[in-house]
Amino acid sequence: MNLEVQRFKAEFFKALAHPLRIRILEILAEGDKSVNEIQTLAGSEGSAVSQQLQVLRAKNIVSGTKDGNKVIYTLKDPMLIELLAVAKQIFNNHLVDTITILDKFKEDDEVSLTLKN
Repeated sequence: MNLEVQRFKAEFFKALAHPLRIRILEILAEGDKSVNEIQTLAGSEGSAVSQQLQVLRAKNIVSGTKDGNKVIYTLKDPMLIELLAVAKQIFNNHLVDTITILDKFKEDDEVSLTLKN
């Protein structure tokens, strides 16, 4: 059973592993949108957006509802908004760590130059 859960998680994260898919989820976190609205907000071609929406639909991450001649997309689970926020925080933490390391290198270089002079 545990292996099945791990596989599910791996497949779920694979579905998120594309910059345009992440952007689409960020857009949908703001509210339901049509393909054209997503395309405009993402600044991407309609075919690319449609392709990525298809991947997200196949993994049950988003759903589409027909509204006249267009399809309105929505997040299947509002907790995805929290997941994106946590991912952003993790990314920010990594940036802080990287900046701290770079600052340390800079300090070490300054001390080295001072000792040489």
